[in-house]
Amino acid sequence: MVLAVNLRTAAKPMLILRSLIFNLAFYVNLIVLMILGLPMMLFGRKGVFFMAKLWGSTSVWWLEKICNLRVEYRGVENIPKGGYIIAVKHQSFLETFSLLRYSPDFAIIMKKQLMYIPMFGLYLVVGKQIGIDRQRGHSALSQLIEQGRAVLGAGRQIYIYPEGTRRPPGARPMYKFGVAALYEATGAPCLPVAVNTGLFWGRRGFRRRPGTAVIEYLPPIPPGLDRDAFAAFVPQGLGSADGEAQARGLAEDSDKRYSIGTALRDIDSPTLSLMFLHPKNQSRLAWKLGGKRRFKHKVFRCPRAAKKT
Repeated sequence: MVLAVNLRTAAKPMLILRSLIFNLAFYVNLIVLMILGLPMMLFGRKGVFFMAKLWGSTSVWWLEKICNLRVEYRGVENIPKGGYIIAVKHQSFLETFSLLRYSPDFAIIMKKQLMYIPMFGLYLVVGKQIGIDRQRGHSALSQLIEQGRAVLGAGRQIYIYPEGTRRPPGARPMYKFGVAALYEATGAPCLPVAVNTGLFWGRRGFRRRPGTAVIEYLPPIPPGLDRDAFAAFVPQGLGSADGEAQARGLAEDSDKRYSIGTALRDIDSPTLSLMFLHPKNQSRLAWKLGGKRRFKHKVFRCPRAAKKT
């Protein structure tokens, strides 16, 4: 017991030290690549994407080597070809650069203010990203649809965060109507992407926890659904997959500091896949939730969580 406590106490300073080293390497890497990549802008959008993917791959490499945080991609076979909408659960900055690996020619919907950042904004403009002024209300939505049609018509991909901003793991979903309006107006398929990155890279703070961050590409939603059907489909698919990814992250987190109470706080989903949890914790979690375990599918039904949604 004393040894376990001492190991945990010693691990905390190491976590802080590794996080500090990584953050320094991350931003130095970003600044250096932005400076060295300026001549690549002569090649237009392709040059910018080359530098963006280089930045993403090197950042993931630094993250694994320094913080022992690995990024695992699942469902890559679900990625379609051509133009499509990518609806991503946004929990941290980690998925922003990690997703670049499987994005051949993309446009990210973002706050227009980001395009005014010196040098960084120049890359966004040359890369033909989509900057939206959220304060303009309906006209901003019209601008989004107009630019979205042009991007998808060119066979490119559009990244959109359905909730509009970063949300902590397990937070009650707050999906905006922009993704449904874009889907209906453009007639493009939509690729939902679930993540658990917020467990390891928080929205605020500098700590980067070790473990396995999962980015999972779900089966694409075919075009042709009406707005209401699509708006109901996306939260259902992202919510359940996101809950499973979080459960997987909690089970595999190498810090081993998450308790059952923490799992209940971090995960808010009607169903949780427990195939990654230790059998002893399965029965404890079932008792906490007041649910029943179904051995055939290894799934807990969580009536309390279901009532919240």
